[in-house]
Amino acid sequence: MTQFTLTTAAALLASTAALAQVETRSVSFENEGAILSGTLYLPEGHDGTALPAVVVTGAWTSVEEQMPRVYAEAMVARGFAAFTFDFRGWGKSGDLPDAQRFVESPDAKTSDIRAAFEVVATLPEVDATRINGLGICASAGYMIDAVAGNAGVQRIGLVAPWLQDAEIVEAVYGGSEGVAGLIALGRAAVAAGGEVIPAAGPEGAEGVLMPIGGYYHEPERGAIPAYDNRWNNAGWEGWLTYHPADNPDRLTQPLAVVHSEAAAIPQGLRRFLDGFGGPATLQMLEEVTQFDFYDNPEDVRRAADTMAAHFAQTSDADL
Repeated sequence: MTQFTLTTAAALLASTAALAQVETRSVSFENEGAILSGTLYLPEGHDGTALPAVVVTGAWTSVEEQMPRVYAEAMVARGFAAFTFDFRGWGKSGDLPDAQRFVESPDAKTSDIRAAFEVVATLPEVDATRINGLGICASAGYMIDAVAGNAGVQRIGLVAPWLQDAEIVEAVYGGSEGVAGLIALGRAAVAAGGEVIPAAGPEGAEGVLMPIGGYYHEPERGAIPAYDNRWNNAGWEGWLTYHPADNPDRLTQPLAVVHSEAAAIPQGLRRFLDGFGGPATLQMLEEVTQFDFYDNPEDVRRAADTMAAHFAQTSDADL
């Protein structure tokens, strides 16, 4: 069991700077035959000095202009370069056959994150010895898998991580019968060459992955023009059999986590930390929902402060 530090808001590094002005440049890269579209975020007027960097990834079905952009800009305000990208088959990284688009594939997304780390290490604006990973919600598991055993990544941070195991999957998706039904639905979709449905809709909508309203359904929040708002039922089996809360000892880098009991499946994080043997910093915020972590300014500020303080500790001892 890991020995972790419980960080309260009063103990955090205070952020005194307003959100910095940023400049961006597009970076395309290839992985497993797909061309991915990414964005490097830098302080406005950057003088070319190599900066420590953070690769930021977002929740399931998301694109880089949503919560990844929010946290990338927050990292720039705290002295880092940041990199975001669209996973293969999502957003601008859409050069796949229709049957393979909008598939929430943990294996593919983990591979894409590994490729992103490799390309970031080659960028002249980045200090290749100071690269970190920040995963939000579902991509927390992908980020753990991409960082585990990766000597090129010094530290990892997770915000509102969705870390599920078999028990949590059954609790969320209708028990063993519900899970079996969704896996059968997914297999039928694969056989049919894919079956794409809306990802988000108003509360109670039918035929929608997330019929709950809120972030993904509100234009002033996550329902931006860049958002695909698509889900391919062909991804169900890969998602439901993905259990990132298991085998936490695969991760050896120092870890920082910000979560809340009011957000999604905090029990998954507890199970992960129970088996994690490395150094970890944990900050549990009160009454912060999953969607609040994506774009509520005060909650983003607190989470970003924790991550910046964690990543700033990178030293030769981590290398």
